[in-house]
Amino acid sequence: MTETVVSTAKSPPGPAVSVPVSTRPRGDEGQPRPRAAGGRLRALDGLRLLAALMVACYHYGGRGGEVSRAWGSSPQDQFPTLHAWFAYGPLGVQIFFVISGFVICMSGWGRPLRSFFASRAARLMPAYWVAVVLVTAVFALPAVAYAAVTPSEALLNLTLLQEPLGAHRVLGVDWTLWVEIRFYALFALCIVLPGATRRRVILFCAVWTLAAAVAQAADEPFLSLVLMPQYAPFFIGGMGIYLLYRDRRDALAWGIVAVSWLTGQHHAVAGLWHPSGPGQFSYRSAAVIVAVVTLGFLAVLAIALGLLDRADWRWLTVAGALTYPFYLVHEHLGWVVIGVLHQEFGLPSWLTLALTVGAMLGLAWLMNRYVENRMTPWLRGVLSRAR
Repeated sequence: MTETVVSTAKSPPGPAVSVPVSTRPRGDEGQPRPRAAGGRLRALDGLRLLAALMVACYHYGGRGGEVSRAWGSSPQDQFPTLHAWFAYGPLGVQIFFVISGFVICMSGWGRPLRSFFASRAARLMPAYWVAVVLVTAVFALPAVAYAAVTPSEALLNLTLLQEPLGAHRVLGVDWTLWVEIRFYALFALCIVLPGATRRRVILFCAVWTLAAAVAQAADEPFLSLVLMPQYAPFFIGGMGIYLLYRDRRDALAWGIVAVSWLTGQHHAVAGLWHPSGPGQFSYRSAAVIVAVVTLGFLAVLAIALGLLDRADWRWLTVAGALTYPFYLVHEHLGWVVIGVLHQEFGLPSWLTLALTVGAMLGLAWLMNRYVENRMTPWLRGVLSRAR
């Protein structure tokens, strides 16, 4: 089998993955898919960074009614026009989840359970550990003095189990990693362990869709915890898009994507829409929420169908590599940078925003080069050899 490296992404927000795939993937029946595969899905890397920047813009300038300590006033005052658009930034997370469903289905196909576990842990943990230590240390500095977690909670955060154990989070964005971990567990148990096939993935998508709806109706906390009704459609939609990547003529896969989009936009509106009012820090239009979710699905679908193959620029691979560390550190450390640039040096809001994003991307580059590029292969090797 000829191996080609496909550089894509974990989703929320996660790091890029490199998975060996055949240059002509075949379905369960041995039929090659219509479009020849291979090469890097660089457009997917670019979409990941775009989703991360959406989330960053929301954190920096989308909470219009709140007085921000970093800005010294409401972000609405800093960005009178843009803050209304920045308010849609949280939808970058839903786009991440669609990408994650696509990529995890791709990387887990034909991979044994130990290899799948080693790959996921090695991609998630090194940058995450460094981000937790870095944010904890910076927030404890007298010159910064942001609210810090207790030493016990900081240590617990290194396990990524702070969410289910009810401890304070060091990283505000790590709730999405807890969602990702639950998806990995479901996928590993239902797909990787018995062996990935088209029929098994279709059955998994169908059963999860129905079970998630039942969990929503039953209002049972344990079922909701496991099945994640509000996020399941995005992962399932990504898996359906991967089936279309293998064979665009797959009618059942088209049905999975369609149902996932229909249910996903509903959950997005239910979670992010609210009427305008003095107690709200952002106002969002339901129509715009639906449009952003739709564009997210269409973008991943276009990449899978080869419509964006011309977006094959090398810098997109770098963008994909920076996405995960940028996502981890941008929020809290970005507040510190904003406070220094805007309040201490008096820089205008737009310049402060641009320099802060640039600084966080620079930090992400350092983390990718000196942490991920060194620790990820080592940790993957250790876990792959562990018995």
